Amino acid sequence: MIKQPSRHGVTAAWKKSSYSGAHGDCVEVRAPGPQAIAVRDSKNPQGPALSFSSQAWAAFVADVEAGAFDRG
Repeated sequence: MIKQPSRHGVTAAWKKSSYSGAHGDCVEVRAPGPQAIAVRDSKNPQGPALSFSSQAWAAFVADVEAGAFDRG
């Protein structure tokens, strides 16, 4: 899961989602500070990263776990 940074505090290293496929379609996250989550595309590590508050990230993860974005 990609929720590790919000649960364990500040992380300097980028963490790749355990759901990443072999085709490089990956999301990486890190927590550069106690109140921020950064997200980037692993195919473009020098490219831009999105930044979210820890509260917004927790709400997103909760919605993902609840199936709010499932295709069906």
